[in-house]
Amino acid sequence: MEIKRVIYSHDKKKNHVNDVNVQIEPGKITTIIGPNGCGKSTLLGLMSNNYLPQHGEVLLEGKSLRAYKPKELAKKIAVVHQENSAPADMTVERLVGYGRLPYKSMFKTDKAEDDAAIEWALKETNLTEWKHVTIDALSGGQRQRVWIAMSLAQQTPYLFLDEPTTYLDIYFQYDILELIKRLNEEHGLTIVMVLHDINQAIRYSDAVIAMKAGQVVVQGDPKKIITDDLIQEIYGVDVLVREDETAGLYTIPVGIG
Repeated sequence: MEIKRVIYSHDKKKNHVNDVNVQIEPGKITTIIGPNGCGKSTLLGLMSNNYLPQHGEVLLEGKSLRAYKPKELAKKIAVVHQENSAPADMTVERLVGYGRLPYKSMFKTDKAEDDAAIEWALKETNLTEWKHVTIDALSGGQRQRVWIAMSLAQQTPYLFLDEPTTYLDIYFQYDILELIKRLNEEHGLTIVMVLHDINQAIRYSDAVIAMKAGQVVVQGDPKKIITDDLIQEIYGVDVLVREDETAGLYTIPVGIG
């Protein structure tokens, strides 16, 4: 995927994404970081065609997202949004089944293929034993797994996640991130996600896109681009960037400057 000279504004008074050029490497995990309001989620929305650029274009496999039909694009990109809702009495299996909508039409149905995709998605997210349970009986972390399972049922090569660890305690944050990492490693999914936690972004990403005020400041290997100066420039926070054999690269906040 390639984002070329993209400009986008929600209200036409301010460019929320301003002249952004980004390339997403296939088969890798890319994480977008930056302060609140810097354009992270907006950029992810442009990548998934939820927003249309006012200038520039987003290319997927050399083709503009504008040129894709909705169902065609839904077979390429699955999105897990920051906030999701479903009827409380809906079962896990039924909700995951909605991931198969791009493959349904009036003239063609393949129930065996749909059932296989749903069972695979449930298995990959460790939800098989919960498939007949209703959504309201699940914990926050389990519910997030259900939304990821629904996206997996779409069987797309791209998976986008907008702040997938929001509202989760630290156990389920790492539980979800380990799941994302495994899906990338075992199935070669190209994953783009938005995260707030810099140390989590370092640990779980092959590449990081650092944003500020609607622009990309730098993109690259987090172990190479995350520095004291970069964090100060983007967040206005003083940190120490350290590395050891056990924890790898990590940041320690020391003050606000």
